[in-house]
Amino acid sequence: MKQRIAIAATAVVTLIMSMLLFAEPAHAAVGIRVTNGKLVEANGTPLKLRGINHAHTWYPSQTNSFADIKAAGANAVRVVLSGGRWTANTAADVSNVISLCKANKLICVLENHDTTGFGEQSGSVSLDTAVNYWISIQSALTGQENYVILNIGNEPFGNNAVTPNWTSATSSAIQRLRTAGFQHTIMVDAPNWGQDWGFTMRDTAPSVLAADTTGNTIFSIHMYGVFDTAAEVTAYISSFTSRNLALCVCEFGDMHSDGNPDEDTILSATQAAGIGNMAWSWSGNGGGVEYLDLVTSFNPAQRSSWGNRYITGANGLSTTSTQATIYGGTTPDTTPPSTPSGLAASGTTSTSTTLGWTASTDNVGVTGYDILRAPGTSGGSFAVVGSSTTTSFTNTGLTAATAYRYQVRAKDAAGNVSAVSSTVTVTTSSGGGDTTAPSAPTGLTTSGTTSTSTTLGWTASTDNVGVTGYDILRAPGASGGSFAVVGSSTTTSFTNTGLTASTTYRYQVRAKDAAGNLSAVSSTLSVMTSSGGGGGGCTATGTAQSTWSNGYVLQPVTVTNTGTATITSWTVTVTLPAGHALTGSWNATFTTSGQVVTAKSISWNGTLAPGASTSFGLQASRPNGDTSLPTGYTCTTP
Repeated sequence: MKQRIAIAATAVVTLIMSMLLFAEPAHAAVGIRVTNGKLVEANGTPLKLRGINHAHTWYPSQTNSFADIKAAGANAVRVVLSGGRWTANTAADVSNVISLCKANKLICVLENHDTTGFGEQSGSVSLDTAVNYWISIQSALTGQENYVILNIGNEPFGNNAVTPNWTSATSSAIQRLRTAGFQHTIMVDAPNWGQDWGFTMRDTAPSVLAADTTGNTIFSIHMYGVFDTAAEVTAYISSFTSRNLALCVCEFGDMHSDGNPDEDTILSATQAAGIGNMAWSWSGNGGGVEYLDLVTSFNPAQRSSWGNRYITGANGLSTTSTQATIYGGTTPDTTPPSTPSGLAASGTTSTSTTLGWTASTDNVGVTGYDILRAPGTSGGSFAVVGSSTTTSFTNTGLTAATAYRYQVRAKDAAGNVSAVSSTVTVTTSSGGGDTTAPSAPTGLTTSGTTSTSTTLGWTASTDNVGVTGYDILRAPGASGGSFAVVGSSTTTSFTNTGLTASTTYRYQVRAKDAAGNLSAVSSTLSVMTSSGGGGGGCTATGTAQSTWSNGYVLQPVTVTNTGTATITSWTVTVTLPAGHALTGSWNATFTTSGQVVTAKSISWNGTLAPGASTSFGLQASRPNGDTSLPTGYTCTTP
């Protein structure tokens, strides 16, 4: 296995002109390529590598690993090859490797491992020698540009000074490959055993890219002990993406002898930036780094803790990997949501108004709404004054006796925006009497849910005069439909009866005062009634494993069979607070509808004997400063 550096003193290097945006040269659309600093397929679809490294040159008989890596959820595999430092991989063998990649619908990143630690480790070879190897097997690579990325040499420099240096040697290697007729996207690894602690690749990447007449070069950083803090990870990634330079974290682990890499940030930051990540490695590590095996002895049924983290953990393969479109993967979502309808205002006071509308639909899913406002009854320009993940919004801070016009538009996760709704005009009151609405109820939860009823509870609202009661609103299903008042309460609880078994309902609560002022509605809570028979029943309880300023992990969410008979599956629903969004999940099948998250059991954790428990987990983002967490988990069985 490869050597890793000890953490070195931080190099003080200024980026100077390299921080300027780099203008790419024109290039032909041949196979996988780089466009505007991002890896794309020949049809222009973004290609976000989510893959696993596989040590083929040392374990050539482990060809089943390609299928196993695909089954783990990867869309790519980085294959270790040798031109002679170890047993050389011939053109015929490389052709077979490419065939295995294509048969398993994996993008094939081929890397020459012979260069590892050049200038410091005995037996390593130069990038120039690595190019000789690629030219010698060019017959196996030509015509595979849609499927293959050419990684010239793995970790091509150690920590010693070498002439020519990394920048010159890498530029020359790219030029030699292009002169030889290679049209593949080329990947280049960083010096310093791939970790670039001296920032050579960071600072000279634009000049290296300029050496590629096609512009189809992607840079590869390996993140181990040098990248042991979130700040280091995010700063390095940003230094490339901010300059439109393509980057992949094409090796990393969850621990290493040279330090403890921050794998959580590596996964979340690459996902946020829309760039690739590839874990080291499937199996077969030695020399004291066996902990980097994702599975033991090439057995996919024996995942290590690192394997579970990368494959099923937050921002792991199971939630972030998408098959390349060359293999029939999903094409980009370019369909906008439908236009919101039924825009209306209610509870208008001298300083606020509450808007409501009928939900939009989308081919994938609506993620929220923008609320636009213009002054007066005509003229002026509409501007966004807020957003909402529900079908209501309260606009505060208005001027008394003043007219405003409002429109609403829907948006989805791909950034598609609907046409604006029809316009509603609102005139605030003159300000006489009590016109202050109560605060919105918070902390809406449910308890004691049966096949025909559920009990709601919430935290009391406040009012400048006094809250006189609460309206309870209900809508059918997990999405769609309209909310309507189904009861009222003068306390902070309400039991809704007469419900249908195995049915989902959504609830909201609003406060009112003696002057008739109505608060904004609470966050929405989704409740599913139980089946009502068979002796089955279950509960779900969530635990916050970790929280930070703009996110949290709920792990474990414990599901317990509270019935008298064995259950074979379960479904848990929980409503995320407004502004929160699911970013990762594991050990269940997840769907979302607005703020409602539904987790369903999978093949190995659905069957629970009476009293038995299992668990799953999720990660979510939230606005900075928002410390709220989801409450009110509902568990149902068939």
